[in-house]
Amino acid sequence: MPLRGYSAAPQECPQVLVITSMQPVASMTGFARSEGGSDDAGWIWELRTVNGRGLDLRLRLPLGFEGLEPELRRRLGQRLVRGSVSAHLNLMRRGGTAQLKVNTEILDQILELVRDLQNRVQAEPPRLDGLLGLRGVLEPADQDESPQAREALERDILAAFDRALEALIAMRRGEGAALAQITKARLEEISELAKEAGKLAALRPAAIRARLTALVRELVAAVPSLSEERLAQEAALLAAKVDAREELDRIAAHVAAAGELLVEGGPIGRRLDFLCQELNRETNTLCSKSGDLELTRLGLALKATIEQLREQVQNIE
Repeated sequence: MPLRGYSAAPQECPQVLVITSMQPVASMTGFARSEGGSDDAGWIWELRTVNGRGLDLRLRLPLGFEGLEPELRRRLGQRLVRGSVSAHLNLMRRGGTAQLKVNTEILDQILELVRDLQNRVQAEPPRLDGLLGLRGVLEPADQDESPQAREALERDILAAFDRALEALIAMRRGEGAALAQITKARLEEISELAKEAGKLAALRPAAIRARLTALVRELVAAVPSLSEERLAQEAALLAAKVDAREELDRIAAHVAAAGELLVEGGPIGRRLDFLCQELNRETNTLCSKSGDLELTRLGLALKATIEQLREQVQNIE
């Protein structure tokens, strides 16, 4: 049964058809910026993503807004699957520079831990600048800000974050659509090269038999005492070494599977990368079996195209 989105004749690599993904294909690179403001403050969100093996989140938040981090991580994790993500919030208080204060409760806890550790570990006492640099020790001194005003501010900041996240996703999907078309084109090239290799006379059964007969004659001449059973074993080994149709069939299957993933869409980058590794493995075997200059040329062209394919695939989420 042919795979969805493909039609293929027996022993031929399938032609890759026009692909319409059921889910958007996304790139792992993108940038978005969102601004907002109120009577008391203004803020700017900047989100950047680059390639990554998994989902790596790095958040930079101003003092006093660290409590937003769990919610921000939750929202990012719901919408993104892979990529190294950097989110930076720049907050500007209106009416001058924001005042800071020391969170004495947190500082007392840290100092108590320091005294306890000094009795166990020989170390220099902490410096003041080091203590003030610890997260949570310094916080904004918003004495006039009511809990309701603070809640409204955080709600507006999160709304601006959502706008930036939507813009980031739109950019990643736009680039992903272009990557899907490039990937499709590379798969078509691989399919055509494999079909061309399959038509070579060196791969046809008659040519294989003729070559095998010649090799067996040389073997008999070199070892006259060779038994018929051993001769059959050697003939089978020689046949396996010169027949590359099995590798071409597997290349066809991998191309079809990659096309199926493009039809499926969504976070398919890891699976496409695995198929690229398998395509490269089969092409290496094909080249090792080649006793024909034209087949070797096609094998090298396949390897180059597969490498181009993998370079694009590694950008897909």
